[in-house]
Amino acid sequence: MKIAIAQLNPTIGDILGNSNLILEAAKKAEVEGANLLLTPELSLIGYPPRDLLINPSFIADAGAQLLQLAQALPPELAVIAGTALPNANAVQLGGKSLFNSAVLLQNGVVKQVFHKRLLPTYDVFDEDRYFEPGENSNYFSIGEVKIGVTICEDLWNNEEFWGKRSYAGDPVSDLAKLGVDLVVNLSASPYSALKRGVRSAMLQHSVIRCGIPIIYANQIGGNDDIIFDGSSFAVNRKGDLIQVLASFETDFAVLEYDAAKQDLVASGNGQDARSTTDLGLGEGRQKLGSIGSGVGSGNGQDARSTTDLSFYPAVGDAEIWAALVLGVRDYVRKCGFSKVVLGLSGGIDSALVAAIASCAIGPENVLGVLMPSPYSSDHSVNDALELARNLGIAIEMLSIDDLMKTYDRTLADLFVNTTFGIAEENIQSRIRGNLLMAISNKFGHLLLSTGNKSEMAVGYCTLYGDMNGGLAVISDVPKTRVYSLCRWLNSGGYVGAVPPCPPSPYPPPCPPLGKEIIPVNIITKPPSAELKPGQIDQDSLPDYDVLDDILQRLIEHHESAQQIVAAGHDEAVVKRVVKLVRQAEFKRRQAAPGLKISDRAFGTGWRMPIAKSSFY
Repeated sequence: MKIAIAQLNPTIGDILGNSNLILEAAKKAEVEGANLLLTPELSLIGYPPRDLLINPSFIADAGAQLLQLAQALPPELAVIAGTALPNANAVQLGGKSLFNSAVLLQNGVVKQVFHKRLLPTYDVFDEDRYFEPGENSNYFSIGEVKIGVTICEDLWNNEEFWGKRSYAGDPVSDLAKLGVDLVVNLSASPYSALKRGVRSAMLQHSVIRCGIPIIYANQIGGNDDIIFDGSSFAVNRKGDLIQVLASFETDFAVLEYDAAKQDLVASGNGQDARSTTDLGLGEGRQKLGSIGSGVGSGNGQDARSTTDLSFYPAVGDAEIWAALVLGVRDYVRKCGFSKVVLGLSGGIDSALVAAIASCAIGPENVLGVLMPSPYSSDHSVNDALELARNLGIAIEMLSIDDLMKTYDRTLADLFVNTTFGIAEENIQSRIRGNLLMAISNKFGHLLLSTGNKSEMAVGYCTLYGDMNGGLAVISDVPKTRVYSLCRWLNSGGYVGAVPPCPPSPYPPPCPPLGKEIIPVNIITKPPSAELKPGQIDQDSLPDYDVLDDILQRLIEHHESAQQIVAAGHDEAVVKRVVKLVRQAEFKRRQAAPGLKISDRAFGTGWRMPIAKSSFY
């Protein structure tokens, strides 16, 4: 029996478009001789649909399209698609009105339905807001092979692996009791750093524990702040990875279930044929495939050798870079934009965002705006110009000197007998924010904000100024990781072609290929907002190595101030940082959506009150 995995990139709410993706994959599976096609969780409507689910017409349209899809699919091919189905008993028996369901389609009809049992409510998940949990686990058969169906979280309650039980039920154990031969999982599991390895380790443990092979089909793509990495895979009865699909791109693979061996076996058809769009992840390997909405041309990593199977890109800078590129590309595309604009300060944060945007949508679609003030150093302006030349992006320079003087005159009487301070510094940032928003409104460009996680955490950012934007690209990237990513780019990690410079009044021409992307001076100079003479970040913040460690302990590990001090940090510094984090909540609540790459981001999964005791 041949089983195909379609690692798709659905668009939330594009029911017809998503249906066509499934149909396209099904036709490919038929050509490959597959008996069964797996697609991701809620593949028909996109994940997470959130409050679209409370719109009755949305559910009705999805139901109608599901029936049309069933009739359009190759009749002999069994296809499992994900969608939301009405709970017919909700009115009489109570409960939520919908199920998160997997639907088996074959011979033009819906043959069987499976409901997700374990509904996550942590971090970005809020599924029990909409869905009723399924009561039982179940399977279907192809020939004599019993195939148990699970949906995403249903696999995440392995008590032995986690050392605790998060839910009362354990769908995998229940399927084992039913005597299934194979477990398949339709998933929409969001990306965070290191998560790919955790997933595979957990499922390998589950396979060894239950003795049942598992196929895991995950969604890819960026949907608002959430990035899905794909990284689908298959594990045989021994707990070995026998198939690994691409990370951060659509992909397609076929593998076999050998009924005689009662196990998954490599099909030998993984030829790494992907070669459409590069993510700029380095040489010495195949290029990654398209991150568009179609089905990739490859068949996963070469399934003939289990010893070489691994997730690519590797953990660290390359992995995070790929996630951010995908997040920007899909946010721009799915929101209907084609071009972006951002402020270029000559600092490292805007440099990294410009590089990510250039790789994500092409340098010809990126506009960098320099807005020097009397406090801007010559090297910052020159660094920004050099960066633009290196990337090949268009640039504009708008001095804010006269605008600052206008503000000074307008506020002179009101500010008389006061000293220059934060209010005046923030005016500069807000002038720049207004100029960028004017450009965005005038030309229809998406404005990218460039603040990092360290700044967002302690409030080192200006409301209605540098926080302006439609997407906060690196708001979950600590400052130390920003530096690491830029060094990685310059070491050859980023190999996307640097095109000829666009028309610009700022010579000289672009550097040759293979040279540094981020000007070295941007990386080596002390970071500064340059809002007053001689200013550097460390005038008011600890060194970023210290700050980021404190923030990671506080935000991601939930350590108390006492625990952080006990780990070796200065008590006064810790208390100041904790206070800054608490005070900045009102700013974060008003920030643009930020791409999530950690387990604890300032986004939909962060639900801190603003008006609260200063003790917490």
